[in-house]
Amino acid sequence: MGNADRNESDVIFILLGFSDYPELQIPLFFIFLVTYMITVVGNLGMIVIIRINPKLHTPMYLFLSHLSFLDFCYATVVTPKLLQILLVEDRSISFAPCITQYSFAAIFVVTEAFLLAVMAYDRFVAICNPLLYVVVMSQKRCALLLTAVYTWGIISSNVFTYSLLILSFSGINIINNFLCEYSAILSASISDKHVTETILFILANFNTFFTLIIVLTSYLFIFVTVLKMHSVSGRYKAFSTCGSHLTGVTIFFGIIFFLYCVPSSKSSWLLVRINTVLYTIVIPMLNPLIYSLRNKDVKQTIRKLIEVPARWGSG
Repeated sequence: MGNADRNESDVIFILLGFSDYPELQIPLFFIFLVTYMITVVGNLGMIVIIRINPKLHTPMYLFLSHLSFLDFCYATVVTPKLLQILLVEDRSISFAPCITQYSFAAIFVVTEAFLLAVMAYDRFVAICNPLLYVVVMSQKRCALLLTAVYTWGIISSNVFTYSLLILSFSGINIINNFLCEYSAILSASISDKHVTETILFILANFNTFFTLIIVLTSYLFIFVTVLKMHSVSGRYKAFSTCGSHLTGVTIFFGIIFFLYCVPSSKSSWLLVRINTVLYTIVIPMLNPLIYSLRNKDVKQTIRKLIEVPARWGSG
């Protein structure tokens, strides 16, 4: 019997969050609130900076602005509910909002993974085929790549969500985390999970390893090309253009693989929750910092934006 055959309003999920650490509830609320505010300002600020500076109207920064948009959206899907369950005793969430939260989170995560792969390909073309860069990474090509990653993100999310919707749930279900994530929802089902688990295994592994192969292949060619350069300054410039992206990719995929490796035992749930915090809250905050602190053009634009109000104040 699927979800269509029973009353979904009867199904409730309880997000345990960090309820087993009651003394940390209020401190964590303020930490995550400040983190979310930094995430919003940082990512929306990055989008504005890229829009207003003509120097930044290049494929690399176009992709970076979309990365900031995805990070902002992802954090906004997850953090408000986390803040709520830290502040109030009622940690329940009904079936429809839980599935909706998961569905949107899946869109943004999958899209970001493929966008990071596209950004790696962009760096490969820029360093390994600089003379063809303008032709290969034309506006039309960039638009097609962006359309493809968003479309695949939506398709993947719909498949994952549908695989959960065909299951049956009943009564009150415990989620030992602070968000509605796939494995927790799946474990709460009273149906046969074989088909759903197969869908998860195939699609999740395809998304992870396909994007990772693109990233690793791109950087392998970049590394070989840079080693062939005779100029030390040329090598430094090539590596510096990749440094921010490589840092972001390492953190993103490193956390994904850590989640893959953690066994589903009671003792590991704290590790899972900490990792989920890194994945859903810390990474969206860090990305604007990673990409702005190492980028001269972005820093110059930020400096000009700060100087304008200062001039008005002194005038």
